[in-house]
Amino acid sequence: MFTDEIQAFLQRHDYMQVEPKAALIDMDGTLYDSMPFHAKAWHMMCDEAGIPNTEDEFFLYEGRTGASTINLLYDRTYSHNATDDEIERLYHRKTEIFRDIAHVNKMPGAEQLLLFMQQIEMQRILVTGSGQRSLIDRLERDFPGSFTPETMITAKDVTHGKPHPEPYLMAMKLAKVQPWQSVVIENAPLGVEAGDAAGAFTIGVTTGPIPRAELEKAGAAIVFDSMQELADKFPVLVYSLITTSRNFN
Repeated sequence: MFTDEIQAFLQRHDYMQVEPKAALIDMDGTLYDSMPFHAKAWHMMCDEAGIPNTEDEFFLYEGRTGASTINLLYDRTYSHNATDDEIERLYHRKTEIFRDIAHVNKMPGAEQLLLFMQQIEMQRILVTGSGQRSLIDRLERDFPGSFTPETMITAKDVTHGKPHPEPYLMAMKLAKVQPWQSVVIENAPLGVEAGDAAGAFTIGVTTGPIPRAELEKAGAAIVFDSMQELADKFPVLVYSLITTSRNFN
């Protein structure tokens, strides 16, 4: 199972094998069902500020830092970037709205997946473009033992957010692993693009309105229809990765 997808990945990245030692995991839309609330909060903030937008577009921006998203909106609307003060004010307002409207739950399958990773002693690094402390601070309560503050790469740690590979390259450095020893789990095209650009075996999960074809186009080595499906099939996927070597025929 999964042999064709693994072989295609090995050929494309010129690897002999994948040895999955570390899982580099996105947060919003992957561990938590938070993306609809983020999209709504961005939409409401922009409407208040008079910035033209649609709610659905923010699903496509998932993975960007808040500053990057605001600059994208400003450049499109005003043909220049926002000032630091504008970024701070607008992102603070977006955060306030998110806190007021969000009723976030763990994504079904996320806890099962993380528990299996703990059982096989696979390192886990959180890699998020979010600076949303309300969720980051919940991780230990919701997924005990899976992450610590020292095993997180957040928006404040990076110069370049997703789709730039920097967040995942930093995570690999933190875990002391090579790209071919890394598995990325993402639900958004920008995050998938970042993981693939960093050289990791990147798993896409369709937990929102973005179709699987967009995740495949962004570079996902394989796509699952839910976190529950990924959790159920991850043990077999790990075994397949370990036992599949590049075929030169």
